[in-house]
Amino acid sequence: MSTPALTEITSGLRFPEGPVAMDDGSVVLVEIFGPRITRVQPDGSKETVAEIVGGPNGLAVGPDGAFYLCNNGGCFTPVDLGGLMLPGPFDPSRYIGGRIQRVDPATGEVTDLYTECDGRPLRAPNDLVFDGHGGFWFTDHGIRDHQARTSDLTGIYYAKADGSSITEVVFPVEAPNGIGLSPDGSTLYWAETHNGRVFRRTVSAPGELAPTAPLDTSLVLCGLPGLQLLDSLAVDGAGNVCVATIVNGGVTVISPSGEVLQHVPTGDLLTTNICFGGPDHGTAYITASATGKLLSTPWPYPGLALAHRA
Repeated sequence: MSTPALTEITSGLRFPEGPVAMDDGSVVLVEIFGPRITRVQPDGSKETVAEIVGGPNGLAVGPDGAFYLCNNGGCFTPVDLGGLMLPGPFDPSRYIGGRIQRVDPATGEVTDLYTECDGRPLRAPNDLVFDGHGGFWFTDHGIRDHQARTSDLTGIYYAKADGSSITEVVFPVEAPNGIGLSPDGSTLYWAETHNGRVFRRTVSAPGELAPTAPLDTSLVLCGLPGLQLLDSLAVDGAGNVCVATIVNGGVTVISPSGEVLQHVPTGDLLTTNICFGGPDHGTAYITASATGKLLSTPWPYPGLALAHRA
């Protein structure tokens, strides 16, 4: 399949992530090193929705129309590499602790919903996806502390949007990043950054996954060869897992059977996220984070609306 053409909507963003396509044609995203939530209009103009203390990461619209935010706590430091912005090493003096937050889109008020689960602090929540039952799945990417020579084992969580319940459903996982649901909600997917794999589990009930056997190879949808690191993802209307792929800079399209269908290059080695919007959700919006750009392109597969929109 031919490579779709890319359009630059705006630039000058400080490591954009978590794009959300809005019904009015704008795209709301986070700037991890802003740190803030920013609305980008179709003409490329930008306005601040909310200033965020820490490190805003994944973003989604909840059932009440508010924004729900994965805050990594400021676990990365910005590094300038020849004009490219990269997430640098952990600096404990900047770190406020990981948390899930609710952000009022009208006032910008930020409220902490969850900072721990079963007495264990959240380390660096990264990405989230809502289901149709008022809850959301999210990943905790964890912290790699080079100075201490440690790396967290973390989990996949399910939480209620009203702040009443949080459960660790999968443990352990290794640097989980993007997370998404199949169009019918029956399969949960997540990407693990450093091992370049996309995992899948069957959803048996809201917030529950079907049991698995040890060494069940079907749990890995796809593993990419060579040095390909995985960031956030979205699932399109064909059920393809569209995962932002770091180093080779683009979006890798993986079919529900695990076949790599296409790689859509962006020219930015730190391509981090994708979402769908526009008429029939046929436009992909992609964050090119090292160069600070928001891109768009007609998506060659069917689009998909998320559980909640605003």
